[in-house]
Amino acid sequence: MTQAHHADTSTELFLNRELGLLEFNRRVLAQAEDPRNPLLERLKFLCIVSSNMDEFFEVRVAWVKENIRMHSTRPAPDGLSPEAAFQRISEEAHALVERQYKILRENLLPALAEESIVFLRRTSWNDAQRAWVRDYFERELAPVLTPIGLDPAHPFPRLLNKSLNFAVELDGRDAFGRSSGIAIVQAPRIFPRFIKLPSDVSGAEHGFVFLSSVLHAHVDQLFPGMEIKGCYQFRVTRDSDLNVDEEDVKDLRAALQGELTQRQYGDGVRLEVADNCPHHISDYLSEQFGLLREDIYRVDGPVNLVRLMQVPDQVDRADLKFQPFMPGVPKELRKQPDMFAAIRHGDILLHHPFQSFTPVIDLLQQAARDPAVVAIKMTVYRTSKDSALMEALIEAAEAGKEVTAVVELMARFDEEANINWAAKLERVGAHVVYGVYGYKTHAKMLLIVRREEGRLRRYAHLGTGNYHQRTAKLYTDFGLMTCNEDKCADVNDVFIQLTGMGNPGKLKALWQSPFTMHSSMIAAIDREANIARAGRRAVIIAKMNSLLEPALIEALYAASQAGVTIHLIVRGVCTLRPGVKGLSENIKVRSIVGRFLEHTRVFYFFNDGAEDLYLGSADWMGRNFFRRVEVAFPIYDNKSKRRIIREGLRPYLVDNAQAWEMQPDGRYRKKAARGGILRSAQGMLLSELAAKARD
Repeated sequence: MTQAHHADTSTELFLNRELGLLEFNRRVLAQAEDPRNPLLERLKFLCIVSSNMDEFFEVRVAWVKENIRMHSTRPAPDGLSPEAAFQRISEEAHALVERQYKILRENLLPALAEESIVFLRRTSWNDAQRAWVRDYFERELAPVLTPIGLDPAHPFPRLLNKSLNFAVELDGRDAFGRSSGIAIVQAPRIFPRFIKLPSDVSGAEHGFVFLSSVLHAHVDQLFPGMEIKGCYQFRVTRDSDLNVDEEDVKDLRAALQGELTQRQYGDGVRLEVADNCPHHISDYLSEQFGLLREDIYRVDGPVNLVRLMQVPDQVDRADLKFQPFMPGVPKELRKQPDMFAAIRHGDILLHHPFQSFTPVIDLLQQAARDPAVVAIKMTVYRTSKDSALMEALIEAAEAGKEVTAVVELMARFDEEANINWAAKLERVGAHVVYGVYGYKTHAKMLLIVRREEGRLRRYAHLGTGNYHQRTAKLYTDFGLMTCNEDKCADVNDVFIQLTGMGNPGKLKALWQSPFTMHSSMIAAIDREANIARAGRRAVIIAKMNSLLEPALIEALYAASQAGVTIHLIVRGVCTLRPGVKGLSENIKVRSIVGRFLEHTRVFYFFNDGAEDLYLGSADWMGRNFFRRVEVAFPIYDNKSKRRIIREGLRPYLVDNAQAWEMQPDGRYRKKAARGGILRSAQGMLLSELAAKARD
């Protein structure tokens, strides 16, 4: 590999991963401020930031804190020690959360109130509202609440990860003569975090009260005869990584099932408290969770904004939401309902969510019911709890077909759902395997073997996204249906690796992690650099979720110095520094944040006009190259290639509505529209692809 040469030390070549994730969440939060977005969608973006931040603390901050505890001296690519990184993360995260709540208080809640969507504050309730809330508390809440007064017989309770709790400061003695300065009340998870009032009571078309307000108003009923000095909501976020020791595991599924019950009780990493909580109470709480003052986040509002995601579902206001659309279906499938006949006629490219995910379901359902189909193999990384795809696999197994499911049990936060599907598949006789321990199976592959005219023919579906019906409506992804012999043979070889044992053979078409993908990507970048050095046109365009892998970043730096024009479309975190003179001045990085979550991975190399194009499931991260089973597949068909360039790359390079341009310091600047003409990649694709469904 050609190395990048630069006067700066190597640590100045890379940005910090965690700070990059916080920068991404700033871009998401900007969507909550953008008046061009419908109001209820802006509220959703605000909630998405909270959901992202929860996972950020559960995984990334937990990892940094673990490095501090272990006194790790291993340098990170950005050169920051764990202690220095944590201080920067803490500063940036506190600022982000403060801004988030300010947007809620000063922008969104007043705008919602103008649309008669009101969150009634406890201090402003009228008599009718107080009576309704009191009745709700006595009828619904009081019978299931369990207040815990802390004393030697009642130690501090074991609180679930991210659960809503209240610290109640008390004075006086109870019926047993006990005195306790503090009690804990846990809000049952089965209850909504906001309650809708009848409109004649609320005085608004949609009037809500927070569960925390209901409990605050009546907390004295839980401690009769005691003086309530204060009641403060709080929430602890815990380390949620699972710890499974590879050397001691004999049954991965059984080991994971044991670990899942403990995930809710990992080490504390963040404490959120109401902004009016006295310091002696927040300090006491942080002590219980082994946290420092830097880990305390004081918020002026509900401590869990994620639950507000349910508000749009309870408000029937289409004018305040994104306009619905009908996903398109390729004309090849509209003309030919037989999926196998359509694929034999030529590769079929699907671009979700602008085009429907239904053809993928149709393919598997037809395979399950087709007497000519003898075998089906499929990878399962993330899927829905009510998955039609999994039901089709079960149906195929029940029909006597050879069904193999490679279920990834270590898909973070989807472990339980995958374990449940694995058990259901095993019960009907499917072969269920869990891939290769230590290497997550992240490739998205479906292989169908069908007997036709006395011989077996293979059909494959390869995708950039998960086999998940719900996210296929929210994430942008490509999927390819093909019966190309080389690709199908490669897919079969990868399945054999996953289910059996042996050394990997040489694949004909696919690049595969952890074996050939990294070196193949580096080789393609270096080849483009050599073309540029020869004075010919050289271009790299890559679209992905994250860019972190140091050796690949150095190859991009070297290519930039050689004169290659490099456009990177990176939705999330990018640790490469673009636009640095003498290092990366030919590299531009942009991020698109909009209605849909950008999820496609597209890799384009001009290659002297051959225009090599690959789709895949892998981001440019160390884990994807070295610790996962991934595939990147070439697009040979010129029609599909032109479509991917036209739909998956060009619109994103000209977007000035939802695009952010990365600066050398890692900050992002909103792309400005010139001449007042807004160009949205997602909007253009909706117009082009979804409109065809209406036609």
